[in-house]
Amino acid sequence: MAKILVVDDERAIRNTLKDILEYEKYEVELAEDAHKALEAIKLAEFDVILCDIKMPDIDGIELLPMLVEKQPDAPVVMISGHGNIDTAVEAIKKGAYDFIEKPLDLNRLLITIRNAMDKSSLVNETKTLRKKVSKKYDIVGNSEALTKMIEMTDKVAPTDARVLITGANGTGKELFARRLHDLSSRSEGSFVEVNCAAIPSELIESELFGHEKGAFTSAIKQRKGKFEQAEGGTLFLDEIGDMSLSAQAKVLRALQESVITRVGGDKKIKVDVRVVAATNKNLQKEIGNGNFREDLFHRLGVIIINVPKLNDRLEDIPLLSDYFVEQICGEYGIQSKKIADDAIEELKKINWTGNVREFRNVIERLIILGGDEITKSDVMNFVQPV
Repeated sequence: MAKILVVDDERAIRNTLKDILEYEKYEVELAEDAHKALEAIKLAEFDVILCDIKMPDIDGIELLPMLVEKQPDAPVVMISGHGNIDTAVEAIKKGAYDFIEKPLDLNRLLITIRNAMDKSSLVNETKTLRKKVSKKYDIVGNSEALTKMIEMTDKVAPTDARVLITGANGTGKELFARRLHDLSSRSEGSFVEVNCAAIPSELIESELFGHEKGAFTSAIKQRKGKFEQAEGGTLFLDEIGDMSLSAQAKVLRALQESVITRVGGDKKIKVDVRVVAATNKNLQKEIGNGNFREDLFHRLGVIIINVPKLNDRLEDIPLLSDYFVEQICGEYGIQSKKIADDAIEELKKINWTGNVREFRNVIERLIILGGDEITKSDVMNFVQPV
């Protein structure tokens, strides 16, 4: 049952609102002044707060910022019989959800409360989803090889320095890119990912820089590219070693001048984007073979983070096992399983050519095929079946 706090110095109005809202199946708590209201929000969480403006000692406009600070997720609806446009504007600026004049229109009040509740629910759902997403991108492990890379990431994240992340497939390069973004001043901006290996070479420039209507046969309307979509945030160029040389030249220009031009257009567009790139290739070798521009390599690689292979940090396997068991069992909605110590030791003996990505798949297989406790026998039977 949703809980509403009513703050008003007039007893008749408090009691009337209580009767109306309880009839509508809300739980209602009353406060006769600002001091009582502050005591109430210390003791309970509210879904909506109704607050009068004209009150003795501390009025509603003065109380409003305190309510917003103490319970930021509770929409505050201001009510007043002495309101005007200036008062309403001031209330909204200070964080009020809405402003309603007395005498109260019952229908408007109830609709406002329902809308405020919907907003509150959306805020809470968004926070829950963000927690799930952020947990999905945790970097798990405390081995020396991994810890060094995490420390370097955390040190460079607050800067705008470009970072090149290297490492084999499945090592978790994207996790480091997301950590760079989340710990930066751009964290409120977008994290836009482009898999350069998955986009045909003839389309990569349109994908990155956008195109104007009529630029090519299927360009039926203007389209913004990933650089513009990442404005104020981070652009992650994954598998940059697979990018065509012509696209590399345009990326180099964008990095040098912070300017792009859409395909088929001539207008220069300023962009404010931090570029993080990743590759599983040896770019020095690619430069020698004429497949990658050396000047772009130096532009991208202000900081180079080399993500270690799982075989180089086998001591992280117990932590990774616990992490993936909890994650996968949660996704399946089943009780968490335990992995026996001898099973962990057996997992350490495996040559993990697919790195952490392969390891997660193996843990999922063991959860599905193994018993309540995953044993050494399960690992021997199901991990590398003949």
